[in-house]
Amino acid sequence: MPLPTDEKLLALSQNLINQFDAIFGLHPGFRPAHAKGAMLRGTFTPSCEAASLTRAPHIRRAFTPVVVRFSNSTGLPLVPDNDPNANPRGLAIRFQLAQHSHTDILSHSTDGFPTRTGDEFLEFLRALASSDLSNIPASPFGAFLGSHPAALAFVQTPKPAPSSFARETYFGVTAMKFTNKDGVSRFGRYRIVPEAGNDHLDDAAAKAKDANYLFGELTERIATGPIRFRILVQVANDGDVVDDSTIHWPKDRALVELGTIELTAAVAHDALAQKQIIFDPIPRVDGIEPSDDPLLELRAAVYLISGRRRRAATAAATAA
Repeated sequence: MPLPTDEKLLALSQNLINQFDAIFGLHPGFRPAHAKGAMLRGTFTPSCEAASLTRAPHIRRAFTPVVVRFSNSTGLPLVPDNDPNANPRGLAIRFQLAQHSHTDILSHSTDGFPTRTGDEFLEFLRALASSDLSNIPASPFGAFLGSHPAALAFVQTPKPAPSSFARETYFGVTAMKFTNKDGVSRFGRYRIVPEAGNDHLDDAAAKAKDANYLFGELTERIATGPIRFRILVQVANDGDVVDDSTIHWPKDRALVELGTIELTAAVAHDALAQKQIIFDPIPRVDGIEPSDDPLLELRAAVYLISGRRRRAATAAATAA
């Protein structure tokens, strides 16, 4: 995947990475956000109704191998799983279509995003970094939230800790354009729902957990049997806004079941695999295209720049 040529986009991408580094510190070989993670492997099986939405290659096959990465928020590789700042949790899915060919889904456990554009998100991070969070109303962050209702709504959205990565729902916050074999296109957002059902902890129960309870539980769970998620797509109606991640569509919008992922084992050499893989928020596959949401190209550039940096740090450490 090549870097974009838009110099303004590249500069903004680098500024965002630099701001994450300023907040969390520099941790060579790790992501600047969602640094703490674990990867599993398994398969994706499409549903009977998936072909009505998209002609994508993984929909036209009986099954497709997948790798997924579960993660905590923040750029701290050792952030405790029971730290409130570890929310929202992340889930990235790679569909392995062929050697050197794939398409990805990026999602997290809060439905939505605090800002519509990358420039606003950089303002959000800078205000956060310069504020006394014990007195938010009198801080730059409080001023930002007061002038950005979507960011305030995102911050105020409850983010309870899950009892397990396998018992959390994850949302693709940006819309995609899905096109079926008849050329009919509809916009939709991914929603990834656990077969085991959602289960969250109250504050007291979360505080009683140890710092690695989610990753320990994930190891124990996968050893006893598969972990399954349903991949759904919430489909927009005509007239719904499809280029703004801060806007929620009404709950009555149709949900199309794309298929099921079944995770069966940990990825071999997990720590190294996490350093090497670079997920891509842009689908880059026939039958699924990006919307005009301005976050998509930006996120792709951020992931690629930080991924290359991560690989370079890993290679340097290995050579040493």
